[in-house]
Amino acid sequence: MSRSIGLDETLTAYVRNANRREHPALEACRVFTDNMGQISRMQISPEQGAFLQMCARLVNAKTAVEIGVFTGYSSLATLLTMKELHGDAAKLYACDINADYFRQSKRFWDQGEVTHLIEMRQGDATETASQLVEEIPGKADLMFIDADKANYDAYYEAGLQILRPGGLILLDNVLWSGDVADARKRAGDRDTSALYELAEKIREDRRVDMAFTAIGDGILMATKR
Repeated sequence: MSRSIGLDETLTAYVRNANRREHPALEACRVFTDNMGQISRMQISPEQGAFLQMCARLVNAKTAVEIGVFTGYSSLATLLTMKELHGDAAKLYACDINADYFRQSKRFWDQGEVTHLIEMRQGDATETASQLVEEIPGKADLMFIDADKANYDAYYEAGLQILRPGGLILLDNVLWSGDVADARKRAGDRDTSALYELAEKIREDRRVDMAFTAIGDGILMATKR
């Protein structure tokens, strides 16, 4: 499980304890993921989950899209709030290329009693995002992007078509462990370069209002105008 850059273990524990206790299904997902070894760093932290839930509440999210599911923590956190707000009218489109991740996620979605609110889209996310542009143009309230970094720009552009005006895009890992601030690392790594260039683009993008935050490994927020 990841944690915010610059926070030592003591501060990380304080921040997590300052938030409300995780839903039991979220805790189970976190513990399961922590035991996966190094790959567990792909999962968002509990404080990021709490942040996602607040974002969902602030935009009154009824329809959401997630690009990159992994073991399901972020989608579960988001949907628990969406279900509280809208009951069975809530819906999340979960996009991931890995079928195993869907199987792992489902056990926690089941525990959280939100599986029936999820439409799983397995495949290349650039293709599934394009399909959603055709299926739900201008209808989504929230989009969370946490997948292959080289395609973040494509997901962002699709998101601007999928979201309603006032809808919110959240892009995770935009600090990339701090590598984005190092010109040499940007020059030598495609993912690092892609994240840097997209942040530069969104800063000047008049289609959105935006904020670059240091939550977790960096979350870039963009609200569609």
